[in-house]
Amino acid sequence: MLDLTATKVHDEARQGERFAPFKDDPNSYGKQFYIESYGCQMNFADSEVVAAILNKEGFGATRNVEDADLIFINTCSIREKAEQTVRKRLTDFKKLKTGKPGTLIGVLGCMAERLKSKFLEEEKLVDIVVGPDAYRSLPRLVSEANEGQKSVNVLLSREETYADIAPVRLNSNGVSAFVSIMRGCNNMCSFCVVPFTRGRERSRDAGSIINECRDLFDQGYKEVTLLGQNVDSYHYIPGNGTEANAVSFANLLEQVALISPELRVRFSTSHPKDITDDVLHTMAAYENICKCIHLPVQSGSTRILQLMNRTYTREWYMKKVDRIRELLPGCSITSDIIAGFCTETDQDHQDTLSIMDYSNYVYGYMFYYSERPGTLAQRRYQDDVPLEVKKQRLQEIIEKQNQLSLADYKKDIGQTCKVLIDGDSKRSSEQWVGRNSQNKVVIFPKLENGRHKKGDYVQVQINDCTQATLFGAII
Repeated sequence: MLDLTATKVHDEARQGERFAPFKDDPNSYGKQFYIESYGCQMNFADSEVVAAILNKEGFGATRNVEDADLIFINTCSIREKAEQTVRKRLTDFKKLKTGKPGTLIGVLGCMAERLKSKFLEEEKLVDIVVGPDAYRSLPRLVSEANEGQKSVNVLLSREETYADIAPVRLNSNGVSAFVSIMRGCNNMCSFCVVPFTRGRERSRDAGSIINECRDLFDQGYKEVTLLGQNVDSYHYIPGNGTEANAVSFANLLEQVALISPELRVRFSTSHPKDITDDVLHTMAAYENICKCIHLPVQSGSTRILQLMNRTYTREWYMKKVDRIRELLPGCSITSDIIAGFCTETDQDHQDTLSIMDYSNYVYGYMFYYSERPGTLAQRRYQDDVPLEVKKQRLQEIIEKQNQLSLADYKKDIGQTCKVLIDGDSKRSSEQWVGRNSQNKVVIFPKLENGRHKKGDYVQVQINDCTQATLFGAII
C-alpha cells in the first residue's frame, strides 16, 4: 500500500492484486476475464461479486491478462495516487488491446461515476464503465460493448446489497474471507468521496449474512471479516418486522460468532461515534471475536475534526479509547490518520502525534491530505498546506507509529498467543505465517512431524519481533 493509497506500518493490503478463482477448470469456460482491484477491502469483496456474475455468463477467470476477452479494473478514488495508477494501467491495457481486437476493457467501482466521460470519450481508454451498485447489469453492458456501443451504468441504489449473490472467492487462501454486510455511507466527512461514489447507507439481510458465513465455515474457512464503510451503524429490519425486530451490529456479530467457536470473526470499519458498549460487551463475551478494533481518528485536533465533519472531539475520542481499554483489556486499536488537512497548523499536528501516544495504536493507515473533486472540503476549504509540509508531517506520523508499533510488539515477547495459520511464510516454506486475535502477523517454524496444516489453530510462544511481525515457536 506504500505507493498507491496510503502508508501503513503493517503489510497486509493487496493493492492492484490480480484475481482469479481456480475452483473450476478455466478451460471449461468459452471466454476469460481478468480483474485487478485497488483500494479498500470493500473493493476486493465487490470483485468477488463481479466474478460470480461473470461466471454465470460463461466467463472464467485468468491470471494472464493477455488471455482475457474482458479486462476489468476495480478502482479507488480515495487518493489521487490511486487514480494515477489506475490511469496508467488502463493505458497499458489499451496498448494490449491493439494486438488483440475484440478485447473489452472496463472500469468498475468508485472512479466510474466521476470519470466516466473522460474514460469513454476524451481518452477512449475503456469500453465499459460500471458503478458499485450496477454490477447486475454487466451482462447487458458487455453485450452492448461487443456491438460497438459505449456502455455505462453508474446509477446508485438505495436498496442494492447483492445479498442473493454468492461471491466467488478470488485467489483465496481458503482460510479467511470477506463478507459484505452493508453498502454506502451516511457520514459526510468533508474529505471523503464515499457517499458520492457508493451512495446512501443500507444494511444487508441478516439471514443472508449468517448463511454466507456458515457456508464459508462448512467449506473449511476459519475466519470471516464483516465489511462495511461503518459496520457499527448496521441496522436491519426483517421482512414486515418493526423496530422491535431490528438486528443491530452487536446482534449480528453474536450470531456470526455462534456459528462455531472455531470460526474467527473480524470486522471493519468502525466509526468512533457509532461503536457501542453492546458491541464491546459482545466482543468480550466470545473468544472467537477477534480483539482488534479499527477506529479511525483522522486527526488529533478538535478544530480539524470539526472541519472534517467527524462529529466528535479529541476528548470524546480519548474517552472511547478508555472505554475499549476498560471493557477489552489487551484489545489492539488501529487507526487512519490524515496529515496536512486544510488549515492544519503545527499545533494541530502536535495534537495528532499526542493522540497517537494516548491511543497507542498497533498500526495505522497514514496519508497526507489529497483533495478529492466533489467533496465538501474541496467546495468549502482551501487546500492551503504546502505539499512539503504535508510530507514532513506524514513522515513524523510514520516515525511515531513505528515507535508505537515496536514498543507494543516487544511487550508480546515471552507471551503465548493463539495463531490461525494462513499458509507458508513468504520467507521460507519451512515456516508458517498466521495472525493472532489482535491481527498481528506471527511467523514460526513448522514442526518436523508435519502435524499442522493451513487453517489450524496453534499456540505460539513469542521470542522476537520487528515493528510489524512477531516471531515465535509452537508450544
